[in-house]
Amino acid sequence: MKNGKMKWFMSLMIVFSLLMISACGNKTTSKSADGRVEFRIGYQVIPNAELLAKATKMFEEKFKGVKVTLHQFEAAVDVNTAMAAGEIDAGLIGSSSVASGVAQNLPYKVIWLHDVIGDNEALAVKKDSGIKSLEDVVGKKIAVSFGSTTHYSLLSALKLKGIDQNKVTILDMKPADMLAAWKQGQIDGGYVWYPTLGEMVNDGNIVLTSRDLAKDGILTADVGIATKDFIKNHPDVLKQYIKILDESVQLYRSSKDEAAEAMKNELNVSKEDATFFMDQLIWLDAKEQASDEYLGTVDKKGSFSKALKDTAEFLKTQKAINTVPDLKAYEDAIEPKFLQKD
Repeated sequence: MKNGKMKWFMSLMIVFSLLMISACGNKTTSKSADGRVEFRIGYQVIPNAELLAKATKMFEEKFKGVKVTLHQFEAAVDVNTAMAAGEIDAGLIGSSSVASGVAQNLPYKVIWLHDVIGDNEALAVKKDSGIKSLEDVVGKKIAVSFGSTTHYSLLSALKLKGIDQNKVTILDMKPADMLAAWKQGQIDGGYVWYPTLGEMVNDGNIVLTSRDLAKDGILTADVGIATKDFIKNHPDVLKQYIKILDESVQLYRSSKDEAAEAMKNELNVSKEDATFFMDQLIWLDAKEQASDEYLGTVDKKGSFSKALKDTAEFLKTQKAINTVPDLKAYEDAIEPKFLQKD
């Protein structure tokens, strides 16, 4: 685990260095051949409103005067690196990555909660692993994507149960690598999200979900961030973006059958499975996100800022970050103005 922490810390330092380089000259936006602003979005294959908007071609049909390009990523560290290099303007990363990013003063802000994580992220274990409860992971090999919400959830769960993490072999793996290791019998379990989680559950068992942890106050979310430069220079674009995401949430709520039909191709699953995967997450519309419970408003930031600070406090105990800024820094890192309707 010690080597894993160092690897994670070094990756964050690399991201920070890249951000310093980009601040010295990399352009953060570009124009398409026809003169439109190009809005570059880094997304992940997670069954939320953004993926549904992609599946239903909302971005192409509803964006006015903007060329949207979508770039797929597997993990938060890759999104951070791409944003640092000036390759994307907005992206999806987990709340733990946001917490560490704010602590390092990375130049982005939170503009949207793609989802609050529930049963979509869980610890799956092999049926023959002998693991029946979290206490049984001692001496086992458990995979997780370092720096992700699953990493935070796993370590928080171990702490909650009083389990010494050094007595567990925790391996850093992206979802695709984790699935391969699972199939080859190289790991006993993995804390991961759908659709990888779904494939692992086919011959495994779930012993813990992020919904379970949320009941104990350990909140995680998939967070939409945008660079400060793009927020400053193109607020109208982000306003359109959030409006489309909000419409996507309403589509899911009002026409789940239609949403599942569109989403199945993105997830490469059946329509029934697409419905199941979407239901594992908590989808929030713009009005709900603007409440005190989540992002809040421009005048009064919500409690999500405290959740980020709490996450950062935990990351510091793991030596993933050196210092934790005060609550105001996390409140300042939230930009809820795009949630408000005209």
